[in-house]
Amino acid sequence: MTGIRYLSNVVTLRLDETKCTGCGMCEMVCPHAVFRIEQHQARIADRDACMECGACARNCPAEAISVDAGVGCAVAIIKGALTGTSPDCACGGKSSCCG
Repeated sequence: MTGIRYLSNVVTLRLDETKCTGCGMCEMVCPHAVFRIEQHQARIADRDACMECGACARNCPAEAISVDAGVGCAVAIIKGALTGTSPDCACGGKSSCCG
């Protein structure tokens, strides 16, 4: 995927493949093509593209997906894009997503 990217290796997205039924709902509702269905099973295709909106988890009938939706890092990316600065999500103090 190209365009706005998530901060590397910080997303809270989790997929329990043992619960997944392969229905494809996650792939349909994800606005950033994070998921792909392969051999009747969901796979996380692009974890760092996840903006933690929570659409996948809310729409998964098997409850196989969890994500801490709205934790703020997507806000940091949007603010960075609008202001021309780098996203900062050091969620332990002053940052563009926590302050």
